[in-house]
Amino acid sequence: MSTLETRDITKVYPGTVALNRVSVSFDSGKVHALLGKNGSGKSTLLKIFSGAIQPTEGDVLLDGNVVKMRDPSDAFTKGIATVYQELSLVPGLSVAENIFLGRAPMKGMFVDHKKMHEMASEMLGELNLNIAADEMVYNLSVGQAQMVEIVKAMSFKPKVLQLDEPTSALAKNEIQSLFNMIEELKKKDVIILYVSHRLHELWEIADTCTVLREGQLIGTAPMQELTRKDLIGMMFGDVEIKTRPHDLRISEEVVLEVKGLTRHHKFQDVSFRLRKGEILGIAGMLGSGRTELLKSIFGADPADGGEIYVNGKRMKSPTPQKMKKAGLALTPEDRKQEGLIQIASIQSNLCVASLDRIGKGLFVNGKTEEEFVRRQIDGLQIKAGDVGDLVSSLSGGNQQKVVIGNWLNTSPSIMFFDEPTRGIDVSAKQQIFQIVWEQSRYGVSSILVSSELEELLEVCHRILILSDGRICGEYTPEQLSIEDLYALSMGGESL
Repeated sequence: MSTLETRDITKVYPGTVALNRVSVSFDSGKVHALLGKNGSGKSTLLKIFSGAIQPTEGDVLLDGNVVKMRDPSDAFTKGIATVYQELSLVPGLSVAENIFLGRAPMKGMFVDHKKMHEMASEMLGELNLNIAADEMVYNLSVGQAQMVEIVKAMSFKPKVLQLDEPTSALAKNEIQSLFNMIEELKKKDVIILYVSHRLHELWEIADTCTVLREGQLIGTAPMQELTRKDLIGMMFGDVEIKTRPHDLRISEEVVLEVKGLTRHHKFQDVSFRLRKGEILGIAGMLGSGRTELLKSIFGADPADGGEIYVNGKRMKSPTPQKMKKAGLALTPEDRKQEGLIQIASIQSNLCVASLDRIGKGLFVNGKTEEEFVRRQIDGLQIKAGDVGDLVSSLSGGNQQKVVIGNWLNTSPSIMFFDEPTRGIDVSAKQQIFQIVWEQSRYGVSSILVSSELEELLEVCHRILILSDGRICGEYTPEQLSIEDLYALSMGGESL
């Protein structure tokens, strides 16, 4: 049996103690869930294990021996592989080239591409992944890219596998493939650390649970001895989990109508109506066409056929500029790549979509900009030390609030939320839901896409089922159980 252990691990940053004398042990042959809200220290601990950062004090032990990971490559050499939430693949390289980046098989002085593709294909086949080894990464979906990251980590044959939000972008069948693989790894005595904000899946995959809060170890317990209430209590103290308030009123006024919208190989003949103040959920598995549908309505990816009406007016050849002017806003699935400018400040990111409202031409009205920024910082409770700080310095939940605040500054009447809670903790999710509900009170209509279908039942007035690019059902949350919703979204019938 192998063991990964920490003894009094401490990590101090200027003004912050990220980890405070944490001593914990993880055995092989088990899946160890590592939990805590954003800022709890769990990501810091993963980075110490992976060699990305060094502890201020304390030791890491592997099989009873003190080990020091100078950098990630050193951690790989010692048998510790990590798959982070944010993808690290090179888009301009193939799947095989990414898996064997920096260690490709050679034939003399040249890379043996044939052997490399054969090796990559074999590993992909072991996971039953229908991804070609020679496919370019930029052609992959987010979920496919996530699976390639996992294959890459597994290619190192690690003693320790760290998975940081591995299922956040995966469809249900892909999650099951991952879980099957993890079960096989348990049999091979791999130590598996598993970080996820999808609490419901932990009882299916995890053996133990370790909780950190504000840099301190709260406790470790067998997963099957914990209830969801117990777990949330360990992570947050007393947190009230709220469902959709009963005071949200929907007008009969139709603000958005889609008729027969089609984009070849993505979705076909999609028709629906959205009413003023309504929160409409779109449920579907990865690849069902959810994200592509939102982007086409918003004008980011042109549709091949169909009609879009906003407040009764037909929008011909829609573009993001036209749709924004018509009152639409889109918070994208990938906030890092599409929703934020990582090298810009929090202030700049809160105003980029509303520049036409805070100035003229090349000049920005500083007072108006300050009002726009302060309104969202206060209204969305964005935790930021200084609005001049880089947006990348914020936690995932606060970054997501910046994305939303940026679009709220355009005073939209219709908001599209594509995976608004991806990779954020339970408390931050509840704050995002409160924002959606509050906008409904103001008469703003929303369309919400989430891979965590439970959220749609909690948040929405109505849910459309999208399967293989077609709308195949319409329900209210009261009509569905979560099992029904998953079954319908997978193209089956309700249970």
